[in-house]
Amino acid sequence: MQVILLERVAKLGQMGDVVDVKPGYARNFLLRQGKALTASQANIDSFEAQKAQLEARNLETKKEAEDMASRLDGEQFIIIRQASDAGSLYGSVTPRDSAEAATAAGFSVDRKQVRIESPIKELGLHEVAVILHPEVSATIKLNVARSEEEAALQATGKSIQELAAEEEAAAEFEIAELFDDIGAAASDDDDLAEAAGMETEDPSSDVVEGTENDEA
Repeated sequence: MQVILLERVAKLGQMGDVVDVKPGYARNFLLRQGKALTASQANIDSFEAQKAQLEARNLETKKEAEDMASRLDGEQFIIIRQASDAGSLYGSVTPRDSAEAATAAGFSVDRKQVRIESPIKELGLHEVAVILHPEVSATIKLNVARSEEEAALQATGKSIQELAAEEEAAAEFEIAELFDDIGAAASDDDDLAEAAGMETEDPSSDVVEGTENDEA
């Protein structure tokens, strides 16, 4: 099926190009979203008549998108989710979640603009593309964590596995210190008991020796 593009479409063509596409792709995406028209002679003539106006509008929206991209690119947004100790999410992070997180931070982002290449099902930092215009995009980071505190640690570059290992090491250290304290306390008790035993034995020894001397 032939269509005429009303804007640049990645991997397909530029505005004004007449291209061959599959009917389903044309009907369900290009035509439905106003990115193209069927390449009838009437539509081609109509496009040529409006070409200058369409190009001017495209240039204006592109500049607006570039301004947004300059502010949005590289931003990091926290998304709190429940997950297992191993870091697997109970569910996944969707384009809607990403758009809502960005919008809550003051950026106007629609879920249709968010491109998640593969489902986000793990805690951690994930890069996501935001298509602001056919020719302009930005990359944001989603900090997916179980709490704000965990997100702050992840923001420093530590993974959930590293955090878990550190917590385990800290717990083992505390246990080792506890056993050391118990051992030291037991040793002190033994020393005290030994000292007390010696003090008890000395007076009795004197009494016995004194008695023997008296009898002599």
